[in-house]
Amino acid sequence: MTLTRLRLILATLAIFLPGLCCRAASAVWSPIGPDGGDARRFAYDPRDPSRIYVGTTDSWIYISADGGSSWSRLARLNNQDDLVVDSLLVDRSDPRTLYAGVWELDRPDGGVYVSHDQGRTWIPLAGIQGQSVLALAQAPNNPRVLVAGTLRGVYRSDDKGLHWREISPPGSTEIHEVESIAIDPYDPQTIYAGTWHLPWKTSDGGAHWTQISKGVIVDSDVFSMVIDSSRPSVMFLSACSGIYRTDDGGADFRKVQGIPTTARRTRMLKMDPTDRNVVYAGTTEGLYKTTDGGDNWTRTTGSDVIINDVYVDPRNPRHVLLATDRSGVLASEDAGVQFTASNTGFSQRQVAALLTDVRTPGTMYAGVINDKVYGGVFVTRDFGRSWRQQSQGLNGKDVFVLAQGRDGTLLAGTSDGTYRWDGQSWVAANTVEENPGEALTTGRRGGRARGKRGSASRRRDRKGPGVTEISGRVRALATTDDVWYAATPQGVFRSVDRGASWQKTVLGRQDAGSFSGAGSYVAIAVSGGTVFAARRQGLMESLDSGMAWHAAGFPAGLTALNSLAIAGDGSLWAGGREGLFYSTDHGQTWKAMRRLPMVAINSVTWDPVMRRVVVTSQEGTVVFAIDPRDQTWKWWNTGWTVRSVSSLSGRLVAASMYSGVVAQPEPEAAAMSAGGVQDAQK
Repeated sequence: MTLTRLRLILATLAIFLPGLCCRAASAVWSPIGPDGGDARRFAYDPRDPSRIYVGTTDSWIYISADGGSSWSRLARLNNQDDLVVDSLLVDRSDPRTLYAGVWELDRPDGGVYVSHDQGRTWIPLAGIQGQSVLALAQAPNNPRVLVAGTLRGVYRSDDKGLHWREISPPGSTEIHEVESIAIDPYDPQTIYAGTWHLPWKTSDGGAHWTQISKGVIVDSDVFSMVIDSSRPSVMFLSACSGIYRTDDGGADFRKVQGIPTTARRTRMLKMDPTDRNVVYAGTTEGLYKTTDGGDNWTRTTGSDVIINDVYVDPRNPRHVLLATDRSGVLASEDAGVQFTASNTGFSQRQVAALLTDVRTPGTMYAGVINDKVYGGVFVTRDFGRSWRQQSQGLNGKDVFVLAQGRDGTLLAGTSDGTYRWDGQSWVAANTVEENPGEALTTGRRGGRARGKRGSASRRRDRKGPGVTEISGRVRALATTDDVWYAATPQGVFRSVDRGASWQKTVLGRQDAGSFSGAGSYVAIAVSGGTVFAARRQGLMESLDSGMAWHAAGFPAGLTALNSLAIAGDGSLWAGGREGLFYSTDHGQTWKAMRRLPMVAINSVTWDPVMRRVVVTSQEGTVVFAIDPRDQTWKWWNTGWTVRSVSSLSGRLVAASMYSGVVAQPEPEAAAMSAGGVQDAQK
């Protein structure tokens, strides 16, 4: 369901069903951190180099007015979250005009966008829409000329992007998948194109092309090319096989020495604008630098830094910025000898888990994925104004879920097992012990009215292969005063000693087929001694804190369950591919909440502060808060695709897909605290 369609449905509901739906304030929520994440490409204003732009992997452009010391969100190219801004230019003749070359994740699409108001608003350029643009360059001596490298080939515009034409041979089996473009600083007819299989050159604007591969290892992906503006015959190019230099315009290349080639990719080359013998090479294993034209190279960062772009200040070449994967923007004031994070205001984290500390106002924890040692867990104690990484002991593991015991103990579900915070670091908490007397399973539920926990057909859990520790991705955690629970591909585990040891309670994937509860578990919902454990297509219930289990009913019409919650009135709520379902009899029967204009639900939680079931979808930016008593709801358009929502000191916060934690505007939160939610109930 598109956002436009969702808005139309909601507008219709607001008109014809005013008793069912009440909208909250419409202000877009604000990103509040944690800072860092993926930065892709720099551009700067040639008349004011302290004004720097940076593109991201989710359609956003950031701006810095102080040389990269701090950043603010400037604009999103459109309402998509999957545009990778791999090219960014400021027009040399008109700094108010910017160009962004983009490609889409997971499919061949993209284009070139232009802004005429310093990046505040953007429009796509016709003639190149739908192209995955991997490179974009402007002719140094003729700013009207733009050249783009795409998956199909090389395209050129002679009127600042108004019209485009393909200048590489249409349908060429050689010049396609163009990763890099360089234009001769004095002759816009001379263009170099680096493909995923060697470099090419034209000296007549694309009428004829020549492969310039002498000295370059066959099948080298060419990621970056940089021409010496004082000597255009000198060019460096980087490839998967190393870095090469030519002194004769590409007739002959020689491979430079000093950079090992094993498993390394040099994504960006950048010359010092004041000294052409100084070249920076941004690689997937750190930053390398030469001061003698490529004869010798030295690595100046750690090998774990993945670099996408390099900025060298033309007024002060000692000031260098790096755009990186995971660690955001890094800054150096000594020409690359040392770097520190420079991410104030730059928040591009993928937050998978969000935990608000109900005992400490303003404190919340964010679990981050895909950032390795730069990710893990972050904590703020001042409502997101500042964050601190708290990932000691996780060793780069992704954090998919967070939970907290009633005594304040923190638990993290990671890409490989469970971890507990001991006050100084995260300690593995994965030990599985034999169940005392072994856990029991039953068939269908039986005799609840008489207080029984199952029928006479109960049987002991067949353990299958021995499980000595929790491993693999932990998909859900839940805690009560006495028992903690973890849902994993191995099954559901319970702990009565705050994670020091676990007992397996429900059969897992290795026992698939043994009974209806087998398989990988994705969600847990707990209320007192009642526990529900869900698979994508199955549901189990325990009435005695996970000691004995029986199969519960599964919502008809739901093909893939993603999330589960128990509301304050005891009703059970399940969300998934086809929408939201609820049960008032512990899963024996289910009803679809068909009035709710939302499908592809990725999160269902019970918010005890609002006393509502909060629902999010991966296909929209709207959050619903539903009163379980009468199924009325309140909704907010957050402006972001989010994974989950929580309350923090009277304000809603959400874990976004790509932009860190986003927070409800304070005036909106104040209105809600003053009675906005209650007003929406009827």
